[in-house]
Amino acid sequence: MKNSEVNEPVGPYGAPSNFDQVWLMFQKTDKMLSEKFKETDKLLSEQSKKTDKKINKLTALFTSQWGKLVESLIEGDLIKLLKEKGIEVERTLQGVKGNHKGQNFEYDIIAVNGNEIVIVEVKTTLRPQDVNEFHEKLWKAKQYMSEYIDKVIYGGVAFITADGASDRMAEKQGYFVIKATGSSSSIVNEADFKPKGF
Repeated sequence: MKNSEVNEPVGPYGAPSNFDQVWLMFQKTDKMLSEKFKETDKLLSEQSKKTDKKINKLTALFTSQWGKLVESLIEGDLIKLLKEKGIEVERTLQGVKGNHKGQNFEYDIIAVNGNEIVIVEVKTTLRPQDVNEFHEKLWKAKQYMSEYIDKVIYGGVAFITADGASDRMAEKQGYFVIKATGSSSSIVNEADFKPKGF
């Protein structure tokens, strides 16, 4: 066969293929490709699920670590800030978790002295919904932590940024409003603010 010659596909015994034979070859090829595509799709789907799991795990880790960083930033200045507002805090507790009658609870930071405690909810971005949810948590604090039943409880929300005037909303509910700023934090309530005790 010379390079310039083109030969038709041959059928059995060297005879050229007819239409039915070519059609059958196309059908077989189509079936093989369909099976390969299904295998590839399955492999891609499995790989995608694994990748999604890894991304979710990393996101959770980042969020958790970021939250701890913000909590530490707030907690570092909290005793000084509260003392400036007349609450003589002796110590702080971070990440207080428990279970009361089957109900899980968690408080980000609790600042304690002999007669009063300040419970602080820490958020990267404070939203109105966060203030409402914290209000519910704060009302249950004495129920969840009986050691504070005879103490006056004040609330505080701490954040890096606030959406939807949530900081003003928190102040109207009687909470300390604590803004993280650079390497420190500050209470940004109005000058005449009086915290509400629960």
